[in-house]
Amino acid sequence: MNKNYITLGEFIISNQHDFKYSSGELSKLINSIRLAAKIVNHEVNKAGLVDIVGAAGETNIQGEDQQKLDIYANDVFKSALIKREIVCGITSEEEDDFITVEGKYNAHDNKYVVLIDPLDGSSNIDVNVSVGTIFSIYRRTTPQGMPVKKEDFLQKGSEQVAAGYIVYGTSTMLVYTTGNGVNGFTLNPAIGSFYLSHPNMKFPESGSIFSINQGNYAHFPQGVKDYIKYCQEEKEDRPYAYRYIGSMVSDFHRNMIKGGIYIYPTNSKAAKGKLRLLYECNPIAFLTEQAGGKASDGYTRILDIQPTELHERAPIFCGSVKMVEKAEFFMQKKRD
Repeated sequence: MNKNYITLGEFIISNQHDFKYSSGELSKLINSIRLAAKIVNHEVNKAGLVDIVGAAGETNIQGEDQQKLDIYANDVFKSALIKREIVCGITSEEEDDFITVEGKYNAHDNKYVVLIDPLDGSSNIDVNVSVGTIFSIYRRTTPQGMPVKKEDFLQKGSEQVAAGYIVYGTSTMLVYTTGNGVNGFTLNPAIGSFYLSHPNMKFPESGSIFSINQGNYAHFPQGVKDYIKYCQEEKEDRPYAYRYIGSMVSDFHRNMIKGGIYIYPTNSKAAKGKLRLLYECNPIAFLTEQAGGKASDGYTRILDIQPTELHERAPIFCGSVKMVEKAEFFMQKKRD
């Protein structure tokens, strides 16, 4: 069948065997996320026409100003997942603590927990720049029939059974993996269906794009500064092109297609980095590796890090293998 006629629902059903412990939950989970994505996409596209842009006047657990769309997207994804009664727990970048799902049936019997960044890059909404949603799915570690505990969410990234993101841009795409490659689906807004548009997505082994917020250059570790200088040198296939949107999903999506590296390191103002390990680094690292790339904190594989807190932060270097390895070389050189 022509790939342009394969819907997300059809693809999930035909590839259900790729989902570890599969018994139908993947279809229900991704369908819930798909529904929420379409609702959020509709609202994002109305930005500027209705009172949905700007700060909400509240801060999240990280002390960051919440945008109105942060709260809206968080509510939409929670509602979609809870009403389907297919997960036993949810945690979000916008929530102080994890949520135990209790419904009319015994949701404690459900097997999966979902971790989500409802609207990555939301501060870009009012200037019409692409934003996204990042999600991660784990199988619970505590016994079924009992309420979920924090330990169900504090698993290494290597234990993820699925992860993905939605990018709301010139077109809306849902990209996900269940541990057997990465596939992208584009929304046809005329009929409201996602169609397979980017099968078997792969990072080029090397690339020509580096993405980092150079506004923080003065605060970066020396290894990062040295790597930036390397990227800017007029040698061999360099200088590389500098591209930074400020929305992790958008920067990562571009680099996966074209080849590049995304870096958000530690700095003197954020000793542990800024991005959240559970909601951003782990799912993006899982996607990176499944697309043939590499993801580390500059020294260690991201997916091997043992989380200790729900809102733990971590640095990340992810993208084309050769570019990440070169960045790690500069980091290790200064560490030594």
